[in-house]
Amino acid sequence: MITLGQIIGTVFVVLFIVLALGVAVSCVKIVPQSQALVIEKLGAYSRTLHTGVHFLVPIIETVRMKVNIKEQVADFQPQPVITRDNVTLHIDSVVYFYITDPKLYTYGIERPMRALELMSATSLRNMIGELELDQTLTSRETINSRMRQILDEVTDPWGIKVTRVEIKNIIPPKDLQEAMEKQMRAERERRETILQAEGKKKAAILEAEGEKEAAILRAEAKKEQMIREAEGKAQALERIYLAEAKGIQMINESKPSPAYLALESYKALEKVANGNATKMIVPTDIANVAGTLSALTTTIEAASDKNGVSE
Repeated sequence: MITLGQIIGTVFVVLFIVLALGVAVSCVKIVPQSQALVIEKLGAYSRTLHTGVHFLVPIIETVRMKVNIKEQVADFQPQPVITRDNVTLHIDSVVYFYITDPKLYTYGIERPMRALELMSATSLRNMIGELELDQTLTSRETINSRMRQILDEVTDPWGIKVTRVEIKNIIPPKDLQEAMEKQMRAERERRETILQAEGKKKAAILEAEGEKEAAILRAEAKKEQMIREAEGKAQALERIYLAEAKGIQMINESKPSPAYLALESYKALEKVANGNATKMIVPTDIANVAGTLSALTTTIEAASDKNGVSE
């Protein structure tokens, strides 16, 4: 028969075994990739555990903090800042960072993310206070670069490396937004007017150039026509003169009789007499021509009479 003492002893043994197993399991730490564990030994920093399986001494060693060593993004709330020309703006910034030293991140400062946010807001106010509104709106790259440099130097003792700072949004007051919108609208209208004027100017210039080129082409075409007509007339005259020269050559080669020459001279005189000229030049041998013509006429009449008799 099982006594009460045996039951109690069995329960204590089971509890001891369960407790021992729990302690053994709690002493085994598996650290995943991109994480680190800060270990304390009796309340003091002991070591930093990285990726892999690790064993802790029960009760003596404890995990102080689990640290994410991947690059992280801190999106802070918009911060009110005042420019040098007394304009209040709300600037929304984003900080990219990663933890380089888990020990410094754990023991360097209380609530490091809150400290980073406050340092970012303070640095931003100091920088914007030195700039006017227009400079603030157009100098984002400069602000980002200076902010990253300042925050990186300040957070180095905390084990934090700031890689990048971005100004996500700059929100001016409502009345200033309306004024800026009016200014932008006026600027767009001015640009539109300028573009229209430039377009009309270019159109007029192109039209004038087109008319000029057309006039030049017409003049060149007329010039070419006149040249071709002149060349045609010259070729025609040349052919006429060549024909006349050839005719004269053929006459010379045929050795014409004096009667034929006299007849041709008579024809030439007849053409001259029928013209509009008021003067006529009579050759010195006109008497010979007249005699020749008289003899030619007598010969023709005699031939006619002979022909009549024969008929």
